[in-house]
Amino acid sequence: MTTATRPMAITMGDASGVGPEIVLRRAAEGAFQTEPVVVYGDLAVLRHGAELLGIDVPMEAILDPRNWKAGPLQVVDIGLLGAADHRPGVIDAASGAAARQYVVAATDDALAGRIAGIVTMPMNKEATQLSDPGFVGHTELIAAACGVERFTMMLTAGDLAVTHVSTHVSLREAICRVTTKRVIEVIELTHETLHRFLDQPRIAVCGVNPHAGEHGLFGSEDADQIVPAIEACRAAGIDATGPHPADTVFHQAVHGHRFDAIVCMYHDQGHTPMKLLAFESGVNVTVGLPIVRTSVDHGTAFDIAWRGVAFTDSLDHALRWALRLAGQ
Repeated sequence: MTTATRPMAITMGDASGVGPEIVLRRAAEGAFQTEPVVVYGDLAVLRHGAELLGIDVPMEAILDPRNWKAGPLQVVDIGLLGAADHRPGVIDAASGAAARQYVVAATDDALAGRIAGIVTMPMNKEATQLSDPGFVGHTELIAAACGVERFTMMLTAGDLAVTHVSTHVSLREAICRVTTKRVIEVIELTHETLHRFLDQPRIAVCGVNPHAGEHGLFGSEDADQIVPAIEACRAAGIDATGPHPADTVFHQAVHGHRFDAIVCMYHDQGHTPMKLLAFESGVNVTVGLPIVRTSVDHGTAFDIAWRGVAFTDSLDHALRWALRLAGQ
């Protein structure tokens, strides 16, 4: 079976949150009926959820995602939760553990070539940590399952991509992770991913300190760690510049169209402006994996879950990016 005919997987996320709700509402609107898409989750929860929402979504369980067919929503039923276990808006250990298993199962199938890639709906870290205290996030879980250490998170908004030297660590730890080796790695991963679509991606590299250190006035990390990384990447033929002050580089990228990507040094340096730019349409891409993985760029939203009010466009954007990366 070729990549073009393998289905794309959607993991439904934490049953208590908006993930499976969004999948069901899009299915009720006619999505996925003719597209090669399968959902990894619990069929009993999805059926119960459709009843809660008062929508009609024909669905059926399949064992092998390669047997996808047009028509009813195709569900690879992991079989961990029943209708009685569905607790909308509640942090629940069983739902958190099940959400983790949906991702593991889909990752295994992606590595085996049975699916073209994975689009993940949100998990709740607190719920999942009740059964897996070491859980940090989707990105780290999938990377570990793939056996890779060279990876990073990319956020996309329109024509702009943002990658991160570190993500889910304390700010103190994030500064320690700004090393020449790691910055080179993230610049390279950014270039390799965007080079699929652009001949020579223009990559801006942020400083870690205010004003990118301002010649050492506000710290030495920019000159000591980031500058050598940029120089090494430029010597290798990558169009990387900086370090740029983080408080101006996004304006230059969005309004000046000077850059295709921005390498940020820590989580909030990249996430804050990107969520301001594209909260409903942003896509999370894990780069450096041997498989395709994208995600909606929002959380489980327990406060509005299963009320039929959560926006659904995020799933469409994440699915389109996954198909693009898979060459479909």
